[in-house]
Amino acid sequence: MGFSLTITEAIMVIASVILASGFSAYAIYAGTSLQSNIMQDLQNTKQSMDTRLDIVYATVNQTTNPSPLFIIYVKNTGSLPVSDFNLISVYVGAYGQAMVYSYSSNATTGSGQFNMTDSNGDGVVQIGEAATIQIYNATSVSSSLYEAKVVPYMGIPSSYLFSPP
Repeated sequence: MGFSLTITEAIMVIASVILASGFSAYAIYAGTSLQSNIMQDLQNTKQSMDTRLDIVYATVNQTTNPSPLFIIYVKNTGSLPVSDFNLISVYVGAYGQAMVYSYSSNATTGSGQFNMTDSNGDGVVQIGEAATIQIYNATSVSSSLYEAKVVPYMGIPSSYLFSPP
């Protein structure tokens, strides 16, 4: 009986070591996975803080036909250059009724799109550089107060209220 008891104890010790190793391996995997997810979230948050276009001035030209032309001046106050203007959303219109506009390098009067030109014309809004956004509204708008919002992809939005000249 003594020999079989010793073998049984040895088998139980080996089984418990294998089971403990499995649990510890899973705990290490779960901890590493959690750390990786946290690092990715921090990186995404850092990038969104690095991408920033601030509206410095906005106006509306109501003499263009058939609809007004909104002009927004922005400055890159982030720490990353902005080169893909397709990833920028622009909202503008009468206060409380702003509409979203998409980028088109060929935007024209009445197209319902916007065009963006950086100050040196190289197609990249560098850090500290200004750019002009021209929004070609598709419908007639008349108001005493307008609002504009520029939202870069994964960036910090900028809002601005303005009245017509």
